[in-house]
Amino acid sequence: MDEHRRNALDFFEATAWIKANLPGAKVSGGVSNVSFSFRGNDHVREAMHACFLYHGIRHGMDMGIVNPGQLVVYEQIEAELRDRIEDVLLDRRDDATERLLAYAEDVKGAGQVRQKDESWRELPIDARIEHSLVNGLDAYVEQDAEEAMKALGSPLSVIEGPLMRGMNVVGDLFGAGKMFLPQVVKSARVMKRAVAWLEPHFAAESAAAGTAPRKQGKILLATVKGDVHDIGKNIVGVVLQCNNFEVIDLGVMVPPQKILDAAREQGVDAIGLSGLITPSLDEMVFLASEMQRQGFTIPLLIGGATTSRAHTAVKIQPVYHGPLVHVNDASRAVPVVQKLLSSESADYSAEVRADYERLREQYASRSAERRFAGIDQARAQRYVPDFSAKPAAPAQYGVFPLRDYPLEDLVPYIDWTPFFQAWDLHGKYPRILTDEVVGAQARSLFDDAQIMLRQIVAEKWITAHGVYGFFPARQDGDDIAVQTPQGERRFLTLRQQGQKADGQPYLALADFIDPAGQDTLGLFAVTTGHGVDERTQAFKDANDDYRALMLQALADRLAEAFAERLHHRVRTEFWGYASGEALSNDALIAEEYQGIRPAPGYPACPDHLEKDLLFELLDAEHHTGLHLTESKAMYPTAAVSGYYFAHPEAKYFGLAKIDRDQIADYATRRGIPLAEAERWLNPLIN
Repeated sequence: MDEHRRNALDFFEATAWIKANLPGAKVSGGVSNVSFSFRGNDHVREAMHACFLYHGIRHGMDMGIVNPGQLVVYEQIEAELRDRIEDVLLDRRDDATERLLAYAEDVKGAGQVRQKDESWRELPIDARIEHSLVNGLDAYVEQDAEEAMKALGSPLSVIEGPLMRGMNVVGDLFGAGKMFLPQVVKSARVMKRAVAWLEPHFAAESAAAGTAPRKQGKILLATVKGDVHDIGKNIVGVVLQCNNFEVIDLGVMVPPQKILDAAREQGVDAIGLSGLITPSLDEMVFLASEMQRQGFTIPLLIGGATTSRAHTAVKIQPVYHGPLVHVNDASRAVPVVQKLLSSESADYSAEVRADYERLREQYASRSAERRFAGIDQARAQRYVPDFSAKPAAPAQYGVFPLRDYPLEDLVPYIDWTPFFQAWDLHGKYPRILTDEVVGAQARSLFDDAQIMLRQIVAEKWITAHGVYGFFPARQDGDDIAVQTPQGERRFLTLRQQGQKADGQPYLALADFIDPAGQDTLGLFAVTTGHGVDERTQAFKDANDDYRALMLQALADRLAEAFAERLHHRVRTEFWGYASGEALSNDALIAEEYQGIRPAPGYPACPDHLEKDLLFELLDAEHHTGLHLTESKAMYPTAAVSGYYFAHPEAKYFGLAKIDRDQIADYATRRGIPLAEAERWLNPLIN
């Protein structure tokens, strides 16, 4: 109908207008509706979706609802079909609809049955290499690298020619949202295997001619001192390498001066810092201040789970005057680095700096307006559960190790949603497997994960160790006093202080323990990290970053599953206060059980120093092989530790910011100088 001719074009133009005039607004579209008239003809439908997404994204569309299982790469649509679709979408011809319908009849059903298509092997060598890279196919890459070297005359020509052109296509598709992170990592595997095959030939040639492949830039990456988490950093490194950046990865727990010395020695163009635990935030601030003091002017990139734009703006920008950007995920790393190292670097850096200055002013204004209850008032309004409902004591107090715990017992307890998040695929499992945008990639990734998971269990790639303990406990102010064979020891808890309405309690974990005594506190520590580093390194040595990252992600999931499984057994067997519990895994993930297992470093108990006593009472290093770094990160990294509170009214909460009177009180209770208390609790201080 004539009145519908401009529907798609109107959408594109409206999107562009919204982006130009309402910069804070987001635009979404139900892309699959575009092709509804062609249902049953998947070949045409998937091409229409790809064309609509291509033009929608170019005009500023933020999100589209499609079935990725029926989505092809825009550039791979045959030219005639693409032209006829775009004639319709862009209203370019009066007969556009009739021409597309005629074409659709000719190809009807072509997309119904998918068979392994090897026709791409007949393409010219450049196109074959590009196809391998875009589709993550490494079966022929060494054969094609050899053929390309014979055709082009040198390995350097292959690297700078078809391989780089292919990776540029991958980078462009990733940047445009047409490829997802797991696909990019697979592309990197193809690239690395091709380069590894070419390397012996290249080494001889470059030594004779003094040549080397040209790179976009050299980036140094490191996880800061005291922190051992590196999966996010590793993903960023792979994505940067895919886009022709040279990456110098110093690994984990890297002292500040080692980072700066390496940056000078290697002549890097930018430094990227990563960290997961909250003490890493202060390490980043210190390193930034040292960069300023030592005269660095190169860009500094900040990333990691606990980092944020706000922290970067408020704490780091004031101490480093060079280019500074917070990078919140791997997909942002490449465009940020490209801008920082391009001719527009000065303008981009100034724009980011101005944005951070506004953010810092807003933060200061909010902080000034924030109201706190004094610590004495907060304690007077503490939460008081019904302690007549507290569970009975466990049959036996003490510490109980679990060595070589069977991995197959952990698999049913895996929460898969964070697994997908680690790969920048966001959505709740299992719905993510049928998600309109990322469903196809989620299913492919999940299938690969199941294959590796079966290998992990059957071949015992990793070892699981755990330990738990029960201790008589009583509440004493904001402390939890526990009885041990060596005498009384104290866990320190922190209390909410953000101003609340009358009658609303200020929570601390100590509230869930009976001040009259005759109560119990449980402790635990588990790991599935033993064996991970060695096998991960073997994958990296084989140029297989995809499987290396997959193993790290699965080991983390198994550690959380171990914590979930152990808590289940504590509730139903070892302590037994919920012996009749019968919950599904979904209900366990939703925490519908009685009791909580908060962990030091997390919202209810953000004090990492509590891990020292927890590890001591459990003798965790002996029983599990875990140890704490100077910043209290657990190593191996696939590990979880925490407390068991069994009272039916115990609940999770966030401490948020606290006032300085509590910091001073905490320093006195812990017996450390105020400055040291402020350093450990710095992220909490208003």
